[in-house]
Amino acid sequence: MSAVEANFDGLVGPTHNYSGLSFGNVASAKSQATPSSPKQAALQGLAKMKALSDMGMVQGVFAPQERPDIATLRRLGFTGSDQSVLAAAAKQAPKVLAACCSASSMWTANAATVSPSADTQDGKVHFTPANLTNKFHRSIEHEVTGRVLKATFADERHFVHHPALPSVEHFGDEGAANHTRFCLDYDLQGVELFVFGRYAFDSRFPEPKKFPARHTFEACEAVARLHQLDTDKVVIAQQNPAVIDQGVFHNDVIAVGNRNILFCHEQAFLNQQAVYDELNLKLSGKMRILEVPTKSVSIEDAVSSYLFNSQLITMPNGDNVLILPEECRNNPRVWTYLEHLLANKQGIDEIKVFDLKQSMANGGGPACLRLRVALNQAELAAVNPHTLMSSALYSQLHQWIERHYRDQLAEADLVDPSLLVESRTALDELTQLLQLGSVYPFQR
Repeated sequence: MSAVEANFDGLVGPTHNYSGLSFGNVASAKSQATPSSPKQAALQGLAKMKALSDMGMVQGVFAPQERPDIATLRRLGFTGSDQSVLAAAAKQAPKVLAACCSASSMWTANAATVSPSADTQDGKVHFTPANLTNKFHRSIEHEVTGRVLKATFADERHFVHHPALPSVEHFGDEGAANHTRFCLDYDLQGVELFVFGRYAFDSRFPEPKKFPARHTFEACEAVARLHQLDTDKVVIAQQNPAVIDQGVFHNDVIAVGNRNILFCHEQAFLNQQAVYDELNLKLSGKMRILEVPTKSVSIEDAVSSYLFNSQLITMPNGDNVLILPEECRNNPRVWTYLEHLLANKQGIDEIKVFDLKQSMANGGGPACLRLRVALNQAELAAVNPHTLMSSALYSQLHQWIERHYRDQLAEADLVDPSLLVESRTALDELTQLLQLGSVYPFQR
């Protein structure tokens, strides 16, 4: 195989907490105001990265954001020393402070949309950071995300970096959580599926009534244009508004794909059969659809277990493996379905279960934690090697987490000035470990 699909997982940041900031994300709302464990969260994520690396996958590490975000708080009118800014924000706007302390950049499925060189007209890998306009705490991420992407994929001979789309709701872009690439092999031109929740400029079409549709049709079109994609190899599909209203805030909560397999719930898309037909046509009749019926797995079960927020990966030996959270095994209906899926040999050869409870409690499973980047051998050689998982890097990062992370964090702790110092100290050391250069505002 001359190309591979690499997974770049987000390291959980030192301020990982449960502030319930994500309206429409059921797990996030349920965990609000409960204490978190940043250290446990980071170690759980790191363990998954190491396990996939040990399985023979190309696994990368994506650095977290600086939090608390003092620069954003200053933009909002808080002045004085960093400690004064924190104190004033805690007193005058505690929810704003909580948003500026979120560790949500851990979910790198929302970091960007990536199109591999096999799909683009200029033969380069294209990256567009997601603007994430629907949630304030995420909308402040894309500038640093862009810097980290450029520090990881720096060689201009191979990589093109676009700025985020305009930060307005008309071009709401949630990144790879609503994007899936299908192909027969990673080095061959594929079909890119963009999924949206609503039209921004046309009110004639259905949209959810309870929870927001975060991603727009217009954002899908814009990213496809930026990435120089062949329109005959692009499918733009609308998410089912009814499932958004049941907590399916991104497509990766209801569908996952890899190579020529789409594994999804039967209620995932509006006009679902038409989506299947277009994908199959544009992939030369080679699509394989694994549709999960509601009678086997309800939407409620899909959301609570994050069955579809799994990673579907192809091992070096060709086996297709589902990387699942423990919550799938703990749900009898979901687990029964998975046993049936394996027994019938429908395209999934193996399942592996991981403990990601800290991330799951905030609404992010295995797929949320990773950004997929298909790379040929020359492009892989051009990636910052210090960001690629190895036994040595795992050991360094494990020790780094043990040194810098707190065992427990409550929302009331976010105002603690020492937390800011701890976070900056940790991130300063991390940029040296990963050789990213100065990517954070405090390093300027």
